[in-house]
Amino acid sequence: MAKKIGVFVCHCGVNIAATVDVKKVVDYAKTLDDVVVSKDYKYMCSNVGANLIKDSIKKYKLDSVVIACCSPRMHEHTFQGVVEKGGINAFNLEIANIREQCSWVHDDKERATEKAKALVRGAISKARLLEPIQTSKIKVTPAALVVGGGVTGIQSALDLAEEGYKVYLVEKTPSIGGRMAQLDKTFPTLDCSSCILTPKMMEVANHPNIELLTYSEVVTVEGSIGNYKIKVKKKARFVDIDKCTGCGDCMNACRMKDRIPSEFDEGIGKRSAIYIPFPQAIPLKAVIDKDHCLMLTRGKCGDHPLCVEACEADAIDFKQKDEEIELNVGVIIVATGYDMLDPSSIYEYGYVHSSNVITTLQMERLISSSGPTGGEIICPSNGEKPKSITYILCVGSRDETQCTWCCRIGCMSALKHVYLLKEKLGDTVEINVCYTDIRSFGKGYEEFYRKIRGMSNTNFFRGRPSEVKVYPDKITIDVFDTMTNKLFEINTDLVVLVPALVPRIDADDLARTLHISQGSDGFYLEAHPKLRPVDTFTGGVFIAGCCQAPKDIQDSVAQASGAAARAADILSKKELETEPLISYVDEELCSGCSTCISVCAYNAIELVKENDGSIHAKVNEALCMGCGACVAACPSGAMQQRGFKDKQILPMINEIS
Repeated sequence: MAKKIGVFVCHCGVNIAATVDVKKVVDYAKTLDDVVVSKDYKYMCSNVGANLIKDSIKKYKLDSVVIACCSPRMHEHTFQGVVEKGGINAFNLEIANIREQCSWVHDDKERATEKAKALVRGAISKARLLEPIQTSKIKVTPAALVVGGGVTGIQSALDLAEEGYKVYLVEKTPSIGGRMAQLDKTFPTLDCSSCILTPKMMEVANHPNIELLTYSEVVTVEGSIGNYKIKVKKKARFVDIDKCTGCGDCMNACRMKDRIPSEFDEGIGKRSAIYIPFPQAIPLKAVIDKDHCLMLTRGKCGDHPLCVEACEADAIDFKQKDEEIELNVGVIIVATGYDMLDPSSIYEYGYVHSSNVITTLQMERLISSSGPTGGEIICPSNGEKPKSITYILCVGSRDETQCTWCCRIGCMSALKHVYLLKEKLGDTVEINVCYTDIRSFGKGYEEFYRKIRGMSNTNFFRGRPSEVKVYPDKITIDVFDTMTNKLFEINTDLVVLVPALVPRIDADDLARTLHISQGSDGFYLEAHPKLRPVDTFTGGVFIAGCCQAPKDIQDSVAQASGAAARAADILSKKELETEPLISYVDEELCSGCSTCISVCAYNAIELVKENDGSIHAKVNEALCMGCGACVAACPSGAMQQRGFKDKQILPMINEIS
């Protein structure tokens, strides 16, 4: 029985109409078999366009609809709702992408129009074979997992907890706080970083709806949106956190005191083998570094472990083991932050040759009153106050050989340091800033830049130094200033590099665990940069903060609240409709070769043995994400995908080719 198909062509303003003759496409569609109506409108996604489609479905009793417009990634969901309200199944809709695949890639109107006709013709051939697809429902577990305990993860966790949902906040290090905890002040207002962050950390620790899992890692993730099963490894602290009072006596007694580079102080300061990362740590509990503790590496610490002797609470437990716990959650928010590019990879800047060449985060720890020098600015090589400090911006960023992107915070971080250094050292210190461009894009940023630029004994050079030359008694930098067209030689005591922001070193592993995508730069990829900036392609998994791209604290916190709102939208529902465009198996054709299992990234396929001894694949519909990899790999054609069956796709290819 022939179907009644309606074709609707969108002008998209002039995005399509400027290159495609829409009227010719509409008239052409009318000549094709089974097409009973063909219309156009300037903006088909508008309310008027939607009513045009709904009215036509009812008037002509349409079975299927073809809409020639922009990418289905943009508006397919919108148009599915429109056709469903018109009275036909949402999946009896086919989108012909004549914007991205046609008008935007052609400048010859005649050829673009012919291509648009071919795309519409192919879509109609598939529309003839479309079948109604019914969705099923799954129950939602009203709990959330937040991965990452920096300011972004903290904000997301608090927002969800305030909505009344159970939140598990997993942090890899012994304390929450992240990068913001390392900062002394924040730009452009110069607010005390700890004064902003510490109260939020306390809120997390004391909130009844938040379970804090520090020194823990996500191991496996199974399930799908609404019902994820998570395994988390809680690493052994070798300290009973219920007994530990955070007094610090064990740290002072440790035989390895002040001998291990402190990660929190970026190697500028030293710590013991048993330590609390920083004074405001949450939880304020000690942890033993198993890689440096003499008792754990050698089985002996002198005659006896001094930390055990010093601990009046009897909290030290060298027999503690890692443990795994299982969590059930409905959504996941990833807020794992960033790493800074290791300047060692840029040999010419001398980071490996001199302790007086440091990074911005190391300078943050020198400036901080809780840092290793108590806020005193010194040259690490000799402990003397520097008379000249030189900043080099864009170290590795906006660089084809390292990172092509802008780090977003480097310029403002350097300007903030100039102000704080002048405040501490006075006008006697000379500060030089070598920059590519000063990017002061945020609210109050440009005004802050102008204030810093007017400070005495502060020099700005628009250019990248070719090399940092390290001598026993000084450091010399040659830089060509493009503003004055002059070559300058700078003699300085201390060089501060402003490195690029890069994805965390474990970003790839976590992406595989969570089944989320990464961009070419390694940061986690959002579903759509404009319309779904915190969603991923995996349902129920959201991203926020610098794990998605470099950004400052303001933008990270805003995105954290956005991700929490998107997550709460799911958690507020008792049931969710499952994604219906997933794979299924024709058991009669399946030989049980397991090729599909080897290519499935979501562990959604298993082999099933029937009572008669036959073996065939079976798709777990809750896990399948509809990527189609198994369909492409299946040698027998037994694996098919709803909405994209071979019998639906092949006619499209024949019509277009």
